Amino acid sequence: MHPALLYLPGARLSLPELAAARLDGHVVDLGEAYIPADLIEGADVRAASIGPLVQDGAAACGPTAAWIHGAGDAPPPVHHVKRYVERRVRPRTSARLVFHDTVLAAADIVVIGGVAVSTPARTMVDLATSLHRDPRVLPWMDALAVACPAVTAQALVELRGTSRVPGSRVGIAALERVALRTR
Repeated sequence: MHPALLYLPGARLSLPELAAARLDGHVVDLGEAYIPADLIEGADVRAASIGPLVQDGAAACGPTAAWIHGAGDAPPPVHHVKRYVERRVRPRTSARLVFHDTVLAAADIVVIGGVAVSTPARTMVDLATSLHRDPRVLPWMDALAVACPAVTAQALVELRGTSRVPGSRVGIAALERVALRTR
């Protein structure tokens, strides 16, 4: 996707101008941006639309990464990012953003649309291990399993190979149920 097709409020057009263009059917809102109504919404477009929220040294993770990889039709109401650099990152504060201050391995990152995003398998592991704290991630797990069918088995193998990971027992049980539902 060419960056000229991504309209961020305040960059080339103001928010009222973009809202008027949306009412006229010229653009649609996607994430934190607007795109032409006839543009195909792929992973690169989804990732680029939340690019302003993902700061340097951080990668989209959790429900946000699941949405970028094709899970669900609408972005999550609150986006999640995790740092992937060893040094501390001073998070930007926003009501629409949760910053996880744990390090994401370089092997667990892909760059999509110019934005660092956790891989589908790592995203599924993160969703599964956070299920005991936040049951709202279960629909994201189901949707990611449909969008990326091999991911559930990969996440199960990774979680079964770990020890002393908070939420891993609940996560493994949930992944087994997701695997049965998506067969």
